Amino acid sequence: MMLSHRVGRACHVLVLVLCLSTAEDFDWSANNHDSFYYGTFPNGFSWGAGSSAYQTEGAWDKDGKGLSIWDVFTHKKGKTFLNDTGDSSCEGYYKIKDDVSLIKELNLNHYRFSISWPRIMPTGIRSDHVNEKGVKYYSALIDELHEHNITPIVTLYHWDLPQVLQEKYGGWQNISMINFFNDFANLCFERYGDRVKYWITFNNPWSVAVEGYETGEHAPGLKLRGTGSYRAAHHIIKAHAKVWHTYDTQWRNKQRGMVGISLSGDWGEPVDLTNQKDIEAAERYVQFYIGWFATPIFHGDYPQVMKDFIGRKSAEQGLGTSRLPTFSSQEKSYIKGTSDFLGVGHFTTRYITQKSFPSNRGSTYFSDRDVAELVDPRWPDPGSEWLYAVPWGFRRLLNFVKTQYGNPMIFITENGVSEKMMCTELCDDWRIQYYKGYINEMLKAIRDGVNVKGYTAWSLLDKFEWDEGYSERFGLYYVEFRNKNKPRYPKASVQFYKRIIKSNGFPNQREVENWKRKATETCSTSNQLLAAEEQRNTAANILRLIHDPLTSHMEMVTEVVVPTVCTLCILISAVFLMFLLRKRN
Repeated sequence: MMLSHRVGRACHVLVLVLCLSTAEDFDWSANNHDSFYYGTFPNGFSWGAGSSAYQTEGAWDKDGKGLSIWDVFTHKKGKTFLNDTGDSSCEGYYKIKDDVSLIKELNLNHYRFSISWPRIMPTGIRSDHVNEKGVKYYSALIDELHEHNITPIVTLYHWDLPQVLQEKYGGWQNISMINFFNDFANLCFERYGDRVKYWITFNNPWSVAVEGYETGEHAPGLKLRGTGSYRAAHHIIKAHAKVWHTYDTQWRNKQRGMVGISLSGDWGEPVDLTNQKDIEAAERYVQFYIGWFATPIFHGDYPQVMKDFIGRKSAEQGLGTSRLPTFSSQEKSYIKGTSDFLGVGHFTTRYITQKSFPSNRGSTYFSDRDVAELVDPRWPDPGSEWLYAVPWGFRRLLNFVKTQYGNPMIFITENGVSEKMMCTELCDDWRIQYYKGYINEMLKAIRDGVNVKGYTAWSLLDKFEWDEGYSERFGLYYVEFRNKNKPRYPKASVQFYKRIIKSNGFPNQREVENWKRKATETCSTSNQLLAAEEQRNTAANILRLIHDPLTSHMEMVTEVVVPTVCTLCILISAVFLMFLLRKRN
């Protein structure tokens, strides 16, 4: 996922913030944040859930898979929370049938997953080697989905670049990645295109560029401040366009599929809608985020505000050219219009105000924007430190996309909320509230005329959360990572989401409230069963510790001192058991 980045006069909102003079069907000055709309989605609306390869598959070195940048990054000490890795994660590589059965249980229409580039091309270069075992794995997953009438939506790049390409070429800093990625995509179209009709080239390239090549918080961990993120993004945009053209010219007539990209974006709301600088700062925040990638793809070039600000700051630093690369006129024409649909990932909102960052103190992507991000302390934040629940921002972002990019076909590709706790908790009331609020705001956006065709809950399973390791859980299904079998357990949100899907929306207040009550009743029983099982596991770990104290010492730290079930009685019973056994010996 991502790190922290994150009613006044109507004329200001319409003209100065978002240039939305044509958005006559949406009132940007309205402040009806707490209203709820009861109604249903259009017929044929697609409901789904998602995952990604590195976060869920495990099997990091099995069956001929090559190293990815995340394999290498997580194996370096200090890069992730508790030095967690995705080496085994959910063991999804071995659980195709199990996980598809969960998808079927939810009555989903589609499932979004990603293909690990190094699993099917170990070095990232097609002419070197194609790993047929890896190819077969994804083919089996796709076939299993189709057997249960579930539509696969396949992401080609969800951050796991082959390590060889990083070491030899510098990864996305190098223009060579464009052709390498195109070869990879072409292989996927060749092997899977007869059964896959929805392709996503890149997932959230903002994070790839900023967190991978600017801050270094994500793999490959480079800190090329002020230049690295812009160069990486430039090559990613070109790579996306090339893959779209490859599909368009070589495969579209045969396979009848579509190719899009998934862009993530927080909404930025002006702190003061009567202050022109705040209004302009909020637009700048959104343009530097989702607009950075969407504007070239839909209009052929970077947002003008990015060119202006980065160009000016570059000049103030004495640079001869802007740190933001430029597209040639031929490239602009080639890139423009290369998206059959737009995937939108959205999680949260920020209040935005103007804040100037002097160029003589050095420039970064963040200081180039000249904005400050604020949050309302009343916003719920149950999990990730950056993720506040602000449902009304979702509707505003979707209307922004509608107006800025000509109302494209949209699939919501990521939307969900985490919890950050060491305890087992299947009664995720906060997630129910989050989904209820955000899905309802999406329904309102559709009523505004936004062309949303499907929704993907993020995520199907708890999984490896990048630099946060396993400390945050986004899943509808709880995964017990300490159990080698990685069992899955439904949280209360599973039952609630199922009801939304079955009703295709929110029929009436009484029924929706009843959904929540039934979901809570079900999870309470499941919580007790899971707690009992984990109590047995804790006792077994203590027994192993007693019989082999030296080799088990480090396991005790994580498995006993910080147990996953935060129940005092379990701790007391475990300590009491240790006392009795030692006394007996």
